[in-house]
Amino acid sequence: MTEKYFIPSEYQNQIEKGEVTWKSPSNIALIKYWGKEANQIPANPSISFTLDACATTTNLKFTRRKERGTEFSIDLFFEGKRKEDFKPKIITFLERVEEYLPFLKQYHFIIETSNSFPHSSGIASSASGLSALALGLMSLEKELNPKMTEEFFVKKASFLARLGSGSAARSIEGDLVEWGAHNGIENSSNFYAIKYPYAVHSVFKKYHDTILLVDKGQKEVSSTVGHNLMHGHPFSQQRFEQAHGNLTKLKGVFEKGDLKTFIEIVESEALTLHAMMMTSLPYFVLMKPNTLEIINKIWEFRKKTNSNVCFTLDAGANVHVLYPESEKDVIFQFIKDELVAFCQNGQYICDRIGFGAKKM
Repeated sequence: MTEKYFIPSEYQNQIEKGEVTWKSPSNIALIKYWGKEANQIPANPSISFTLDACATTTNLKFTRRKERGTEFSIDLFFEGKRKEDFKPKIITFLERVEEYLPFLKQYHFIIETSNSFPHSSGIASSASGLSALALGLMSLEKELNPKMTEEFFVKKASFLARLGSGSAARSIEGDLVEWGAHNGIENSSNFYAIKYPYAVHSVFKKYHDTILLVDKGQKEVSSTVGHNLMHGHPFSQQRFEQAHGNLTKLKGVFEKGDLKTFIEIVESEALTLHAMMMTSLPYFVLMKPNTLEIINKIWEFRKKTNSNVCFTLDAGANVHVLYPESEKDVIFQFIKDELVAFCQNGQYICDRIGFGAKKM
């Protein structure tokens, strides 16, 4: 398959106006995607838990213009207020997907979006936001081409979302989603994400993610800059091989419900992501002192209680505390008693595994 698979031929219908609303979740990577090639092609495969509570809701209104424009025509609102500074990112996204959605300049779009979590809180709002927008645009394309199958709709939505933000490809479906070509995973692709196709033990079906907001400030380094630092990185090839190897190991882990190995892989992946940043040029230390305090507290608690709590990190200071449903009461009490004190203003978000985007 090539990208041409997603270029439509003629549309059957002509739609004058309409609107659609999608709610799309964020996700948290277990195997980290870090490093990319041209056109948002990942340098290594990744796998993530789809979240539930952390989501973006996007209402898309569209009106056919009298004449096809030479520029995109959009009005953008974030949480009820016009948001001009978001426009450049959306325009860049539309430029990237126009080849696959050739109707874009025939319509004026009003995009109204809101998050269920604080903006700039370290949650992947680009994943939820751009996947929600991709789904809205796909809903319009499905009206233009009503013969489109549901399977193709989902696949193309992930393909388009990827062109806005790589991790957004993993937010269309749930609960466990893989993105990136991997020899051991049938139908895996660099172009779009797929639901993990193999057996998953019930212990992984109701996982919790409590997100500790250590630092709610803007990112010190953008994801794009961070990914580009992998070009010429002295350890990049070893990192990419490690990701492939860890994804292979997870197959047995998921099938058997092997929580101890799961913890080893997930925490190693999180620390490797930060090690890549610390050993790039220029280099960055994205953890804060309280990030390390939380990690050490988790390790101490796990050693003392033999619990299955673990952490993962994105490219920032905040900590995702992962734990199974069967241990939620004890671990959440531990979080409140010992970890919340290290959060900025005591703020944290309780989330859990979710099952993908929903049309509202």
